[in-house]
Order: sequence, then C-alpha cells, then structure tokens
Amino acid sequence: MAEAALRALNPATNEHFGRSFPEPSAEQIESVVAAAAAAFDTYRETDLETRAAFLEGIAAEIEALGDELIETAVAETGLPAARITGERGRTCGQLRLFAQVVRRGDWIGARIDPAMPDRTPLPRADLRQRFIPLGPVVVFGASNFPLAFSTAGGDTASALAAGCPVIVKGHSAHPNTGYLVGTAVEKAVKAAGLPAGVFAMLIGQQRTLGAGLVADPRVKAVGFTGSRAGGTAFMRIAANRPEPIPVFAEMSSVNPVLLLPAALSARAEALGAAFIGSLTMGAGQFCTNPGLVFVLAGPDADRFETAAVEALKGAQPHVMLTPGIFGAYEQGVDALVDHPGVKLLARGCVGDGVNQAVGALFSTDAETFLRDPVLSHEVFGSSSLIVRFSDVVQLATALEGLEGQLTATLQMDASNPGDIEAARRLLPILERKAGRILANGWPTGVEVSNAMVHGGPYPATSDPRGTSVGTRAIERFLRPVCYQDIPDVLLPAALQAANPLGVRRALDGVL
Repeated sequence: MAEAALRALNPATNEHFGRSFPEPSAEQIESVVAAAAAAFDTYRETDLETRAAFLEGIAAEIEALGDELIETAVAETGLPAARITGERGRTCGQLRLFAQVVRRGDWIGARIDPAMPDRTPLPRADLRQRFIPLGPVVVFGASNFPLAFSTAGGDTASALAAGCPVIVKGHSAHPNTGYLVGTAVEKAVKAAGLPAGVFAMLIGQQRTLGAGLVADPRVKAVGFTGSRAGGTAFMRIAANRPEPIPVFAEMSSVNPVLLLPAALSARAEALGAAFIGSLTMGAGQFCTNPGLVFVLAGPDADRFETAAVEALKGAQPHVMLTPGIFGAYEQGVDALVDHPGVKLLARGCVGDGVNQAVGALFSTDAETFLRDPVLSHEVFGSSSLIVRFSDVVQLATALEGLEGQLTATLQMDASNPGDIEAARRLLPILERKAGRILANGWPTGVEVSNAMVHGGPYPATSDPRGTSVGTRAIERFLRPVCYQDIPDVLLPAALQAANPLGVRRALDGVL
C-alpha cells in the first residue's frame, strides 16, 4: 500500500495544513544523487568569489521570502514568531559568515615544502598540500531548528562553503518551511550560474529515503542533527558500506551545570530563577538544555531549590514541536516520577492546549545517581534533575561517569579561592567530557562565530573532532591531498608558484 502524501501538522491544534508532498520516487532520488555527483568536480573548483557570492545569494533569497517563511514555520513548529525571526537572522548570518571564510581561503590549508635536490643523504621532492572537498553530502534537517539546523542551516552552509554539493532530506515536521527555503537555495544556484546538482531537497517520511541516501556510493559524508537512535542508525549504515563514509551526527546531551559553593552561597536565589529560565525556554527543546544540576548539599542548596521550585511553578507551558516529541517527553518525565530515590520537586503551569510541555524538576542524592546511569540520560524537553553531592571528590566521581556532552557549566565565584581550586580540579574532567565549557552563564544559546564549538564526545556527537556551529564546521567536509613534483601548470591555483588566489600559505612550515 502506497504511503499517504506528507502534510504538515500544526502541533498547537493537531490539524493538518498546507501542500501535500508525495514520497519521492526511486527515479527522482536517482536523478538527484546523479546530478550531485555530476556537479561535484565543477563546483569544487569554482573560484572563491563565485562561491562566496553564492552563499550570500542564498541568504538574500531566504530574506526575500519575507513574512511567508515566518508564518509557515510558526504554524509547523508551534514556536513563537520572535524565535523564528531570530533563527532566520542566525541562518542568514552564518551563510554570510561562511562567505567570509571562503574568501579568506585559509580553509584550503595550502602548504609548500620546496624541492631540495642537493639535500644529503637524500634529496627532497617538491611537496604541496591542500584540502579538497569530500564530495556530495546528505544533510538531515532537524526538528527543533527549522531554519538554522535544517535546509540551509549550518551543515548545508559549511558543506557548500567547502565545495560539496548538498542533498537535503527535509524533516517531516516542517515540510512547507523546508520547501520554501529549498526554493530560495535553488534560485541562488541558478543566479550564480552553478550546476543544478549543487543543491537538491527531498521531502518524504519513509525511513528508507534517508537510509538509501546514506547508503548510496556517490554520497561521501552525512550531516545529522536529531535523536541518538537516528544518528546511530545512520552511523551503522555508513560504516557497513563497501566504502565507509563519515557521519557527523549531533545526538544527545544533558549539559551538566555545577554550582560551586561560594557562588551558591552568594546567589542561590538568583541562580534558581535563572536556571528555570534556561530550562523552560522554548519548551526545553534545545540540544544545550540544562538537564542536570550538581549542587553541594546543605542550606544553600535548599535556597537554590526553593527558588527554582517557585520559578517553575509560574512557568507557562509551551507547545512542543510534534505530538511524538511531546509523547516522548511525557514518558521520560513519568519514568523519573516512578524512579526510586528520585523526588519530584515541582511541575510548571498546566495549559489547556494540546502537546504542551509542563516543566518538571526532580532531585536525588549522589548515591542514587551513581547507582543508575539512566538518571544521566537526556529527557528532551523542560525536565531537569538536581543531584546533591557531599564534596568535590564525590562530584568528580559523578562527572567521570557521565557520557560525552555538548556543554558543561561552572557557576563559580572567580574571586573565591575555594571555588577556583574546585574548578581547577574539575576542569580536566570537563575537558574530556564536553565540547564547550562555560563559566557563570547558561548553556542555552550558541553563538555562531569563529571560536564556537558545538560538538563533543559520543553520544553528544558521533565524531568529537568537529563542530556543527562556527567556522571550523567547514573542516568536517574536507580532506588533504599532497602533490609531489607536479608541474606548476597542473597544480591547483592555491599551490601554484604565482599564488593567483592570494591565499596565506605555509612555506617550509612558515606562514
């Protein structure tokens, strides 16, 4: 029996709306992948200005969609217009940032070790190195960021910047949003005079669509943001291919927050309120949501908990992205309610609509937490667990047992010797566990910049050597090639003697 055509669902009403998207046929999928493969050699050698202008053109076309894009994304996700508007700005901003990266050319990594024919006892050949793109990349849109981590989001922007054609498998939760952005990218491709295969979008709901794209031998890398189950499934497919390929998957993280004693003593109430603000933002549907808090047991911990409970009791419910995500959240909260040794401290306000997440706050002691690794697993949504520990030694033990994380946060008093000493002891553990370490902030909110790392050890991501946010994201889709004694006329422009691109190069290791 044929799969029914996909239609968007408004999670605030549980009503379907918008156009119907039939499942892509085998012929359509083959055409898209073949076009991407055919476009690769042309696109990867586009001059830097053409490629940079293309990325800027995508941003301009997205902005030209105007209110239609905002209204469509709001209806498909239940997220407020202000959030979607901000996300559009971030999406276009990162496209323009990668345009700057492309123009700079340092991502090419040009290195030249000139020939040394008179060197003894053996001469040295002329050696030149650059990075080249991997090939066509499949990008999977994310449910929780319909713009910034989806059709023209960070994975797409960085892969296109690297010179890789991109095939986007749109997320079924926001197909109309993806379709609009996809048409904007296609317009930019055409305006730049690039081969049509540089970008394509496939919208469907069958799991075989994504699995088939990952398995296709013409695909050379995968970008994914989503569940651990989805990410690991694609990792298995990619690893079992005759030619294995990298999967850059961002999956799960509880983003532990450590409240050090002096900071807790000085501002327990303020920390409690700020924590709940971070926890409940956007119904907790951020990959950097603070799902775990470690606090030294005692009166100051009581003050923190009391403030957090009061703040949560007044927190309004928010519509979650899909009924499925809402159901999984409720199931995770119920499991914590029923867990021996875990206490439910508070729930947020109850709404009168469908798929509305009610915040949940729990507490336990370190002994219970250390006995059950399940307590350190992510509940996607506005749920968090406070763990009371007795001393820094016990806290260090708990941190050692954690899985890899996107973030870890230290709330500390930088002028207090005790907090400084505790932080110094814990930092090596946090460096091994997380991709970003914060002091006196909250992990929700990821700046798109040169120094940002949005990644971490498994299962935060499938490969801790990369980042999905920031300019180093381009490195995931590149590989080095060395040219030995190749005539200058045959060398790529970045390695020719005249350096026609004007890029920075390392000559015998010196920039």
